[in-house]
Amino acid sequence: MSTTTTTTTTTTHRKLATTSDIWVDKTGGGVKGTSVSLAAAAAPNERRVAPFAPQAPQSAKLEQSHPQSPRHSQRETTNSDTVRARSSSIRLSQARGDQPEDKDNAGRYRLNMLAGKGYSWKAAQARLPPSRQVLHTARNPRFLLSLALLTAVILLWRSMGSATGELQRFYCFGPSKPPMHMSPNDNEEWHAHLTTPVVFNHHKPIEVNATDIQHVNLNSIKSTPNAVKNKERVLILTPLRDASFYLPKHFDLIAQLTYPHDLIDLAFLVGDTTDDTVAVLAKELERIQNNPEIAFRSTMIVEKDFGVTLSQSVEDRHGFEAQGPRRKALGRARNYLLTTALKPDHSWVYWRDVDIVDSPSKIIEDFVAHDRDVLVPNIWFHRYKEENGKKVDIEGRFDYNSWQESPEGLKLAASLDKNVVLAEGYKQYPTNRKYMAKMGDWRADKDEEIPLDGIGGVNIIVKADVHRSGINFPCYAFENQAETEGFAKMAHRAGYGVYGLPNYVVWHIDTDEKPGNA
Repeated sequence: MSTTTTTTTTTTHRKLATTSDIWVDKTGGGVKGTSVSLAAAAAPNERRVAPFAPQAPQSAKLEQSHPQSPRHSQRETTNSDTVRARSSSIRLSQARGDQPEDKDNAGRYRLNMLAGKGYSWKAAQARLPPSRQVLHTARNPRFLLSLALLTAVILLWRSMGSATGELQRFYCFGPSKPPMHMSPNDNEEWHAHLTTPVVFNHHKPIEVNATDIQHVNLNSIKSTPNAVKNKERVLILTPLRDASFYLPKHFDLIAQLTYPHDLIDLAFLVGDTTDDTVAVLAKELERIQNNPEIAFRSTMIVEKDFGVTLSQSVEDRHGFEAQGPRRKALGRARNYLLTTALKPDHSWVYWRDVDIVDSPSKIIEDFVAHDRDVLVPNIWFHRYKEENGKKVDIEGRFDYNSWQESPEGLKLAASLDKNVVLAEGYKQYPTNRKYMAKMGDWRADKDEEIPLDGIGGVNIIVKADVHRSGINFPCYAFENQAETEGFAKMAHRAGYGVYGLPNYVVWHIDTDEKPGNA
């Protein structure tokens, strides 16, 4: 194959490009024809083209330099010459300004070559390494070792990734320290996340047979409206002082209670007494407990003196001056009795005074059915007078300690010293509170309820958990109230409900009160 050399001249500030297109006669092996194109990249306003013709002597010299070129060499160079000719044509077009110059000529050439614009796959295949070289590389031990190591790393990485994904389903909580080094707050927060108090226990189970360990579960102790059905235990509490005269009647009434006696516990506190209250009480308890039909689950007598010397006469007990010290002493006695007798299995506490003369036998069932935290009835008394030769029953109002607060009462309490006990029902303290004793009618609906801010202590039924929560009978001025009225104030402060039944009447003994105290 012969090659034609093209000579070009250049001028100042201009570029000259030449190409030679050569067609090889595949049959004869010689040069069939030569085409030369020339383009000059000139300034925008001028374009110069230098025509030229092939120079035979130079071509002849080239043929002399290759006197006997084989035919197959001409075939192998045909495709590459065609590619070079087309590339030169593109560059000449860009030089003339017909086509913008491609900054990445080599990259565009490769793309055009593979895009099939008049070119065959052979041109691209010529750039690929020979298959023999590929096989030689693939059989190289170093290549195989590198490939094996890469495969092992990929498999190990994927296995670690899946294990990490599995671990993401679990999480750790608590401080980064062993349980024995945790503070009480950290330990409590840590145990709150556990489903069992035992985390990792690889030891054999230990059986504890110590007889001095007592287990109490208060979660099962409930106070519900279905107390009888749920076998809820009731504690009846009665404080006593010089009460021997009232005890026989008291036991006659509680013996008539229809609530199952095997679910009732009795407890009495005797303090500062000057009569034979303890002896009469023991005798009456023996009488009741020896009768299997009316015997109660258990009985208890608590003795505690508080140094009270106040007389039990009507004038002394219900006089205005005695109310503060008397109510504080009563509050202390109730608290001693409560803390001594209340047991973990009690659901209800029934406070009942000893001087009640009449009450419904179903009073416990009636009260627990209301499902109230604190509930009291209306307290009246019977007084019989003879008029025109006939005995007349006068229904008197007794307990003025059950009331609803008034603006005047709040204003009065705010004006008093915090240590003053505001005795209710006396003209010395005009509170204008609304007394439940002046409401209701025992002939009307007994289940009607009203909210109360203060209560009396003749008859109270309380859910045992109210007392367990610390609501007791203050033996001091709590919001200017003491004993049962202070108990109601305290229950309100703790969020418990205090209610009264104005039409449910329990009859108290007539104490021959003189008009003017109410």
